[in-house]
Amino acid sequence: MKLCKQMAGWVVYLLYNILFHPLSHIPGPLLARLSSIYLYYITYVGHEARILHRLHKVYGSVIRIAPNEVSVSDGRALKVVYTDAGGMRKANCYQNFDIDGFPSIFSELDKEKRAVRARSVTGLFSTSAIRKDGEGVIREVAKKWVASTKEKRDASLKKGRGGKGRESVDLLRGARAFALDAVTGYLFGTVYGALQEDIEKKDRLSAGLFVDSFVAVGRFFYLPKWAFTFLESLSANFAENKVRVEKSMENVDEFVTRIVEQVDVDDLEENTYQARMLRAKISKKETKAQCKDLMFAGTDSTGMNLATICWYLSENPEKYTRLRTELISNPSSDPQTLPYLSGIIKEGLRLSMANPTRMPRVVSSSGLTLPSGQYLPPSTIIGLQPYSLHLNPAVFPTPEEFMPERWLDPTPEMLRDHIPFGLGSRACIARNLATVELFFAVEGIMRADVLEGAKAVGEKIEILEWFNSRVVGERVEIEWLEKTE
Repeated sequence: MKLCKQMAGWVVYLLYNILFHPLSHIPGPLLARLSSIYLYYITYVGHEARILHRLHKVYGSVIRIAPNEVSVSDGRALKVVYTDAGGMRKANCYQNFDIDGFPSIFSELDKEKRAVRARSVTGLFSTSAIRKDGEGVIREVAKKWVASTKEKRDASLKKGRGGKGRESVDLLRGARAFALDAVTGYLFGTVYGALQEDIEKKDRLSAGLFVDSFVAVGRFFYLPKWAFTFLESLSANFAENKVRVEKSMENVDEFVTRIVEQVDVDDLEENTYQARMLRAKISKKETKAQCKDLMFAGTDSTGMNLATICWYLSENPEKYTRLRTELISNPSSDPQTLPYLSGIIKEGLRLSMANPTRMPRVVSSSGLTLPSGQYLPPSTIIGLQPYSLHLNPAVFPTPEEFMPERWLDPTPEMLRDHIPFGLGSRACIARNLATVELFFAVEGIMRADVLEGAKAVGEKIEILEWFNSRVVGERVEIEWLEKTE
């Protein structure tokens, strides 16, 4: 009898989700309307973005992807979801990105609590501050990265001439090392030293598995907190490389502990990220957690974006030549003022998909009527994914093609739908810094002509579409087909 009642209850629940739920008017696959398990599965296997992209082609710009969740691919909805009145509240699943028990600036749901932390460090991310205090540090790190990449190129060519076969070179490792050293050198006042590890050809960057572990959190992103905690703990305990992951975590712990403990809070001249946090009365433990979050995000996304841009430049020699010509013709110009270089950066960010999936928000108590006309009741989870917006042929013709020229005369819709750093008050706090890093790094490697004669390996960069994407094989490769002078 008890089993019969349970089965009857499930039948009623499933029928309600299909026929009577407030979102029953929104189309979508049957499995998604019945249960959130559908969404959990496609996220875990790393196919969420591409599957939802295909579903939008079948069902339209608004689709139901879980009993109480919708995905939208209409860029007109960006404003009402992420911008108006400060944007809608982040969904509870962002708490799965808390670090060491502390909400980060990224994962904090409470706007006021986030504001206290964000205000303490926002000044460091202004364009003027980066130009004044960060340009020298970032350029120096970029110079070291260019030299390292040139050394790898020369070693590959030498091996080929020796008859041992030319080796491909992984761009992702070096790009990550550059990003980590740039963000720590400017914001923390202490360079981590990842590029030195790369130059010394150590087996793995000491912070690499720390970054990879945080990326892997994305496969469980949408789960309730209790389920996330259980599965993430289980996954960590049974990981084949558990010891090496723990060592990587210890390396990062030691670094952040050192930079936080050495702060003199009474020295108002110290303008580092950690000093500003401590002066805002943020505890040392939380400050360390916030520093870790910054290291992860600054390394993973910028490293992915830089490696992708270099891969596309290697794949498109005519665009490489055009960019070189622009730079040579403007030897002393601010790189951010050069139109074709700006187009290269924007197009690279469009196609990189460092963060390809939805940014879920909660519909407020007044409900929401989308620009396309559908009404969503309060508490509905809604999100738009860069993957669908950036690959929309109506906005970006031939969307899979690398076309920097499209940004020389962008349409309003292109500018609206290009959201590599998110949008609104909860957009990436470090977006200005990340952009400057990309400009200086790409300018440096182009002026040195290191990618001359390079050829991209593979037809495309395959990724697992978690909140932070993971490159399949963890390598973005190029090879040099001829010696460069």
